Amino acid sequence: MVDITHKANTLRMAIAQAIVKVSDVKTIEAIQQNKVPKGNVFEMSRAAGLLGIKKTPEILPDCHPLPIEYAHISYEIEGLHIHIRVTVKTIYKTGVEVEAMHGASIVALNLYDMLKPIDKGVEIHHIKLLEKHGGKSDYQASLSEEIQAAIIVCSDTVSKGEKQDKAGLAVKDLLAQWNVSSVTYEVIPDEIEQVQSKAKEAVSKGISLIIFVGGTGLSPRDTTPEALQPLLDRPIPGIEEVMRSYGQQRTSFAMLSRSVAGMMDNSLVLAIPGSTKGAQECIQAIFPSVLHIFEINKGQQHD
Repeated sequence: MVDITHKANTLRMAIAQAIVKVSDVKTIEAIQQNKVPKGNVFEMSRAAGLLGIKKTPEILPDCHPLPIEYAHISYEIEGLHIHIRVTVKTIYKTGVEVEAMHGASIVALNLYDMLKPIDKGVEIHHIKLLEKHGGKSDYQASLSEEIQAAIIVCSDTVSKGEKQDKAGLAVKDLLAQWNVSSVTYEVIPDEIEQVQSKAKEAVSKGISLIIFVGGTGLSPRDTTPEALQPLLDRPIPGIEEVMRSYGQQRTSFAMLSRSVAGMMDNSLVLAIPGSTKGAQECIQAIFPSVLHIFEINKGQQHD
């Protein structure tokens, strides 16, 4: 199965369809008049579809088990065609497209099974996904302007050449996935004055995204939050909460991180842990939805 442990729970929804075609109008009349020998066709098929949705991971080996929090099955008769529409929702790490399509196919198959004694010409057509929402794909709307980012690694040992940086480079690789391609990268020691100087310099250059990697822990030299917090025009505690919550689900030490998020002028400033895993998890937690900030800022500037 695909690893989804790096994903965050979001509201996911999928709508799928199937079409059942009968060969005679008398079949449609039998359905509408509830005269099909095997019983109420629509209600029996709806029950079968609900079971199909729930049991999808038992049938498809690579499909993740997930909580089904809403499922709805509806029918529309159009001539000799019965249109089946299945809607499925969950709040989870992965989508419900397959569950919706599996449900639609089971509804159609059950219709076929119940109708075959009175109609030998029943056919199943057009099982497909109609729409899906949720997850990071919803935030892939292209930004009208390229995002320029600066990654500043705060580490005494790395700045002295005693250790190689991995966290900052990992952040750089992750940003590339979200088309944040204009990145400057540098390493500085854990000094309040240098952190503040680099933040002000990046803002003066109009860099939209400024990420400080390291110095957010509790050792005496971890002073990045103390350096940045006085400079923020508008703190964004929600971003900090999401990063810590996401990390806490993966390691009990995430609560000790003092990650920072806020705006300096029109620049988003982030301070994230210096451990490679911690830095990666912070970026995974908030991207790409955090990029919406720049669309909001652009709209305010045009007002």
